[in-house]
Amino acid sequence: MCGIIGINGFTDVSRELVLGLNSLQHRGQDAAGIVTFNNHFRIKKGIGLVNNVFDEKILRAIEAPLGLGHVRYATQGTNALSEAQPIYMNYPSGLAMVHNGNVINSADLTKRLREDQNRVIETTNDLELILYTLASHLETKNLRNFTVDDIFASVEATQEKVQGAYSALTLIANRGLLAFTDPRGIRPLVYGKKITGRGTIYAFASETSCLECLGYETVRELEAGEAVFVDTEGKIYSKILCRKNPAFCVFEYIYFASEDSVIKNRLVAGERVKMGKLLARHFDRKKLTPDVVIDVPASGYFSASGLAEELKVPYRRGLSKNKYIGRSFLLPTQSQRDLAVRQKLRPIKSILTGKKVAVLDDSIVRGTTSKRLVEILRESGAKEVYFVSSAPPIKFPCVYGIDMSIKTELIAANNDEENITRFLGADAVIYQSLEDLITLYPRNEFCHACFSGEYPTGICPDSLMEIQNERIEAKRKQ
Repeated sequence: MCGIIGINGFTDVSRELVLGLNSLQHRGQDAAGIVTFNNHFRIKKGIGLVNNVFDEKILRAIEAPLGLGHVRYATQGTNALSEAQPIYMNYPSGLAMVHNGNVINSADLTKRLREDQNRVIETTNDLELILYTLASHLETKNLRNFTVDDIFASVEATQEKVQGAYSALTLIANRGLLAFTDPRGIRPLVYGKKITGRGTIYAFASETSCLECLGYETVRELEAGEAVFVDTEGKIYSKILCRKNPAFCVFEYIYFASEDSVIKNRLVAGERVKMGKLLARHFDRKKLTPDVVIDVPASGYFSASGLAEELKVPYRRGLSKNKYIGRSFLLPTQSQRDLAVRQKLRPIKSILTGKKVAVLDDSIVRGTTSKRLVEILRESGAKEVYFVSSAPPIKFPCVYGIDMSIKTELIAANNDEENITRFLGADAVIYQSLEDLITLYPRNEFCHACFSGEYPTGICPDSLMEIQNERIEAKRKQ
């Protein structure tokens, strides 16, 4: 899972790109990068947070009216700088690209590109495969004067070949800015506009909150299988190309998206409140009566408030968050995640001591971080601890770009609720039910594969094992 932004302006966009990436930092902390174009590509990328990669000197060096930005959360390949985005090439036309998602037929695409196109694949980042596939189709057009129809035809051919989840932004040298999504629209992409004295500027981003912080009016989300192209004159074209049954990732609502973003006309904060309210029935069924509901900051807040409201018990902020430490789930190793939990979350003992505490987190993935949280609450004097998950049990690997691709790491894939409760050291564990979640996010519109094992793209066991082994190897190298 990553964050992407692209702006087609009239003057320098490099500073806007940095501000936009800062607003998307919650989507990736491994690396950040920007590419701009003004007669030639100017690129800068580095390991770490946005503000550690870019300074005023660098921004002056990459000033240009057209650009892309990316924050990376590595779910494929390693954390090496060579794997960071953007990636660009100069033939058949100057192309630079960023994307958010995961390709699931990378071995087949790599073989095709090597044998049919004589491409040298230099990284394990699947963005390279999308970029070269698009380039191979553009190469068949009249390069001196290829049209918008030629661009859309090349995108459609790419969508037919590249399987998986992806939202991509591409700079086409001297032509404009191209955006497209996978045929099922698994990953988010929105665009907005800003009226200026020189004309309308268009921007694309992973979330509406990014556009709003930059002063853009959100126009709409891209649909499944859609492409949108903005030419150098600011004229915009759009077309739905290769489209299949939509399957938007439900984890955007549960965890990834910023709470002030709007996805499919639904405010993320409001959706999390609904999830919390649905959880209340499980307390009634188990005859549990907490004294207080707290959240694991910050993605658990709105669900916790909804749960407390439905149970008619107080909500309190029982864990104080150090805002200078990022999202622990995005850290590459478990030891780093464990340390981050201790550093990031400090208990407010007067709220916890002697209380039956329901602590709500967005999900339970590996269980080790949840176990540390239970320990912290016990040490702070909690009488009982009920660990609550907004998400259903995660039993199946995610192959679409969330770091849950190794089945042996998923605690719910290998244990029942009783064993999970015992492992966490909690008095009870409460999960969202998949049936309740589907009432909010129907099967024919959303992807629930990590809960149900029903992969919208379909995937064979060999491919599933290949993705898992690749991720195991990447973690071994970290």
